Amino acid sequence: MLIRAGYDIAFTAEIPTAVVAQLSIRPERARDLVTPHRIEVTPDVPIYDYLDMFGNTCTRFTIPPGGLQLSC
Repeated sequence: MLIRAGYDIAFTAEIPTAVVAQLSIRPERARDLVTPHRIEVTPDVPIYDYLDMFGNTCTRFTIPPGGLQLSC
């Protein structure tokens, strides 16, 4: 089975806000994606991926004052 996934998410914040998001498919299903999974962030802020104890990909980033948009 092939998977097509994508999203556009907007966040707003008055102060810098740390976020841990689970917006990725399971690593073992990556080969089933129709297009590569690549998170784009506007404005450009550092994002860090890690695997949690259950094998889920978690993405950590900080929303700057004003907001941030994620898309994939």
